[in-house]
Amino acid sequence: MTDIAIRPLQQSDHADWRRLWTAYLAFYETTVPEAVYAATWKRLFDPGAFEPNGLLALCDGKPVGLVHYIFHRTCWSDKNTCYLQDLFADPDMRGKGVGRALIEAVYAEADRRDAAAVYWMTQDFNETARKLYDRIARQTPFIKYQR
Repeated sequence: MTDIAIRPLQQSDHADWRRLWTAYLAFYETTVPEAVYAATWKRLFDPGAFEPNGLLALCDGKPVGLVHYIFHRTCWSDKNTCYLQDLFADPDMRGKGVGRALIEAVYAEADRRDAAAVYWMTQDFNETARKLYDRIARQTPFIKYQR
């Protein structure tokens, strides 16, 4: 197994964060406008309890993975819940524990904040990631609708 370090995003990580998030968006065949890049980067460092958070995975000091996660209120618990929004590992690092390490880091932060749950979504064709998800989480029967 590869030695992977996980740490919070830092302001100096902008270029690596942008490279990783752009690759994540490309995997899902989408893009976002420059204004969204700028707003997201700013929000990742805003101190509010419900602002997004980001972690980097590093291998030999090189950023090789990224996760964004957000805490939010829910009507089903008096505790907040955690939505793991974006998870990406460089393609040449897949299968080496990067995704698992990032998810476990989010789990640890959710536990530290006493969150009711951690959840995320993926597309049905994302078979490689789903193999990992099936080992470390429980698939729910929910179907997503969107306007």
